[in-house]
Amino acid sequence: METQYFSAIGLEIHAELKTNSKMFCGCKNDPDEKRPNVNICPVCMAHPGAIPVPNKSAMKKVAEVGLAIGGTIADFTEFDRKNYFYPDIPKGYQISQYKYPIVSGGELAGMTVTRIHLEEDTGTSKHDRGDYSLVDYNRAGVPLMELVTDTHVFDSMEEAAKIGSAFGKEYQLLLQYLGVSEANMEKGEMRVEVNISITNDKNKLGTKVEVKNLNSFRSAERAIMYELNRMKDLYEEGRQNEIVQETRGWNEAKQSTYSQRTKESAQDYRYFPDPDIPKFKLTEMFDLEEIKKGMPELPKQKRERFAKDFGIKAEDIESYINDRELGAWFEKIAHILGSAEKVKVASNYITSDFLGLKKNNSEIKMPSAENFAELITLVTDGKVSSRAAKDILAMIVINDASPLSIATEKDLLQKNDEGALKEIASKIISTNEKIVADYKGGKETALMSLVGQIMKETKGSANPAMASKILKELLG
Repeated sequence: METQYFSAIGLEIHAELKTNSKMFCGCKNDPDEKRPNVNICPVCMAHPGAIPVPNKSAMKKVAEVGLAIGGTIADFTEFDRKNYFYPDIPKGYQISQYKYPIVSGGELAGMTVTRIHLEEDTGTSKHDRGDYSLVDYNRAGVPLMELVTDTHVFDSMEEAAKIGSAFGKEYQLLLQYLGVSEANMEKGEMRVEVNISITNDKNKLGTKVEVKNLNSFRSAERAIMYELNRMKDLYEEGRQNEIVQETRGWNEAKQSTYSQRTKESAQDYRYFPDPDIPKFKLTEMFDLEEIKKGMPELPKQKRERFAKDFGIKAEDIESYINDRELGAWFEKIAHILGSAEKVKVASNYITSDFLGLKKNNSEIKMPSAENFAELITLVTDGKVSSRAAKDILAMIVINDASPLSIATEKDLLQKNDEGALKEIASKIISTNEKIVADYKGGKETALMSLVGQIMKETKGSANPAMASKILKELLG
């Protein structure tokens, strides 16, 4: 009997907060600064006698995220010193939180959250000088929020990888909707680390490995799959003792993980409360009910509203959730159209035709909601064909104008004159004897071939439903 393996993952996600200044000093928090070591001061460079002063705005943003995921906001919190010695940590320790985080618990995208705490970011090591490295401390001291999920056990590796990646994407969306972080992974504003283990006993967790250097959700999903497969192979070969608690990096080029160092435990960091920073009572600092009232509509709420109000496809909704500008544009169009059926047609044109055009040409713009709604009305009222609508759309994304004016000027309005269509249909029938014979012989698809020829003859302006009706009448 084949052994069943259970996959366990837990996520640690760091996100730089969008604040004017750093976490414990007044230096500018500017992720776009290219010049090295310009946003630094005695506090973030750990000069003797410099005293850190916590950023209240950063603490509020962490509380907002906690409320958004249904977590518990701590009444009491404090900052700790996490001791380790790397060149990018000027103090020789990082100010973080250990025993008393700002947020405990919560749930998002099917995973439960253990905690969210606040700390300071490190500097950036530059290894482009050949035989030596340099450190840029602009990022040192930037407010960094760390979310830690519970460890979740899954029946399959694929499920573990997909849910882990889905959680990361949903968390990024949440931070962007709240406005607490840009969470741009390419800029390092959001970094994902995954704790991974595998076991053949669902009631026991295997040895945990942490994978770092994940700069995209696709990389996270692939790293989880690679590491779980690596562990499974070691189990199959009877070498599971070679799975050790360690930190591994992800090599994007090779699509594989590699060992970096043995994993430290909390004891190795020798946490203790920072004596320079006071303790905090968050319920005295913030009115949590007021924070809740001031929060925007979140992705989960918007999904539910779009499904209820518009009845559109789930994949269409995701397009609007992930691109808020597109979603706002769609909503304007929907309110102009009013009709549920017209709204569904509009959504189809947006997510297939408009986004298709945009994919091929990033320069195209959204036409006004009024003009796009007018185009959809022309389609649903049978005044222009689907083919003509696509042509008009391709014009109004370059030069925003009235679709009705374009259709009139370009002779794209559907012809509903039965007399004129009968003449064209008679001509098509007389010149297509074989197709007519096929249709009379029971081949229904032959009729569509004749309709197609009428559409070609009228340059797409014939009403296809009327053309079909007339053909059926003429062919008996």
